[in-house]
Amino acid sequence: MARGPAAGRMPLSLLPELLRAMLRRAMRGPRVWWRRTWFYRRLLKGPLADRIVFHPYDAMPRRLEDADAVLHGKFRFNGESVEVKDGSIFDKPAPSQRWAEALHGFEWLPPLSAAGGDAARTLATNLISQWIKRNGKYAEPASKAHVVARRLIHIFAHGRSVLSNSDMLWRSKVFVSLRDQSRLLARIAGEAPEGLPRFEAAAALALSGACLADSPKRLEAGLAMLDAEIAGQILPDGGHISRSPEGLLHAYRIITMVMDALTAIAHPIPHELRNAHDRMAPMIRFFRHGDGALALFNGGHETDTRMIAGLLARDEVRGQPFAHAPHSGCQRMAAGRTLLIMDCGTPPPGAFSVDAHASCLAFEMSAGTHRIVVNCGAAGNVRRAPWDSALRATAAHSTLTLADTSTGAILRAGLPRDFLGPRLIDGVRAIETRRVETPQGWMVEASHDGYVALFGVRHERQVTLGLHGTMLVGADRLLPKDKLRGTGLPFVIRFHIHPDVRVSQSQSGDVLLKLPNGDGWRFRAGVPVAIEESVYLGGDTLRRTEQLVLSGTLANTAIEIAWAFEQLGRE
Repeated sequence: MARGPAAGRMPLSLLPELLRAMLRRAMRGPRVWWRRTWFYRRLLKGPLADRIVFHPYDAMPRRLEDADAVLHGKFRFNGESVEVKDGSIFDKPAPSQRWAEALHGFEWLPPLSAAGGDAARTLATNLISQWIKRNGKYAEPASKAHVVARRLIHIFAHGRSVLSNSDMLWRSKVFVSLRDQSRLLARIAGEAPEGLPRFEAAAALALSGACLADSPKRLEAGLAMLDAEIAGQILPDGGHISRSPEGLLHAYRIITMVMDALTAIAHPIPHELRNAHDRMAPMIRFFRHGDGALALFNGGHETDTRMIAGLLARDEVRGQPFAHAPHSGCQRMAAGRTLLIMDCGTPPPGAFSVDAHASCLAFEMSAGTHRIVVNCGAAGNVRRAPWDSALRATAAHSTLTLADTSTGAILRAGLPRDFLGPRLIDGVRAIETRRVETPQGWMVEASHDGYVALFGVRHERQVTLGLHGTMLVGADRLLPKDKLRGTGLPFVIRFHIHPDVRVSQSQSGDVLLKLPNGDGWRFRAGVPVAIEESVYLGGDTLRRTEQLVLSGTLANTAIEIAWAFEQLGRE
């Protein structure tokens, strides 16, 4: 979905950042050379811990099928797999940079730890030995800041079974490596990419000081860096600056691990850390549907319900979600058993937009434990350029699309994208939102300027959720500003339906939606409704589903399309 000839062209405002990224890549050779020298390695020497004093609990779900695959020589990360029949996995060519970072980040350790048993413990021990043997000196990607951080977090959280039953010589080699990695991270943590990778680097630095207990200064440096990342990434309403519910959950998971470690060593928890933790929990609840999983916005997936429930169960404050999260740019409406979550925000800034979606004014709706209206989701483990671009476009969300044009463009392929990533640019800049209580229920009205520059048209959406949650009434308006830039602009309003919902059309033209529990809903609109194919990527696999489509043409006057979802058999 293009935005015209200039779609995706790099704005001049990104030029300074591009030049810095190019300079950093140009210095890669000298950087690697310097960090591999004897003198630099001597700087990593210091006190040596002989044990991990605390193994933080990691709520990240661990699947036994992943452990079984590794035990059979199959290393699967990010939808890519490498099979080892002989030799070491660390000597095999990596299919991608992301796969290599996952391998060196020890993503295979959590499932092996969860599997337990002699075979898993032996394999984990052998893999760690192989890695140490090949990585005594600095090398990329194994020594990149965010990869070191993830590796340390996995060892601290999941290395108990391996370290507890090992001989002294092997343990000595491991702790020498942990010391060197921790001291390396203290020097390069700020080089981690902006966003969650740098958040993880700060947390891993703090955890290395707490779990190894060999450097109080490293602990304080990590806490100071984590404080700075919290200030820059956690919004006042508790959301994450990426506006991704899944991103927020993982940041919360990391903060929880650090707080657990500080409690275990009787170290005071900084006020900023506790305050962020207490703000984030209500926002996670804000994004939860009735099935316990998360809404799909800005590259996020549903994620594991046990992980979400487990983390929130440990929240002592039990803060409840707001109806409106102004800094995160979202509205939440709940009545009876029905819940609606609506995107009313602008794209995240800068590097935080590499996974962002053009989803302004899109919403998701669920009834009880069943999702009805959804967004298509994110490529994730099936990430490929065509899928990624398509799923980030406006048409993959339950909102209006004008002239087959997305409200935001992805930075086009080329030199800038190679250095800065697939950022979302040229998106919505101004949004107006209003929320009022009416006799019919809560009403949210919002509009955005994503089509003003191209077509001179403003999109406005109004939704009202009835008092008992049995009726959702909405209207989409296209409002030309002065003279329309174009003749007869086509528009499409899409409502993507969850694949578990059965969709059928009645003779009257209304659409009947049957939920897995037998409940029925009816969709009707002021224009004919078409049923078309769609896809759903809320998890790791792609599922076929359907979408309800309203279409028309905009002339030089404002137009309004009304629609409604009504539960059948309920008062």
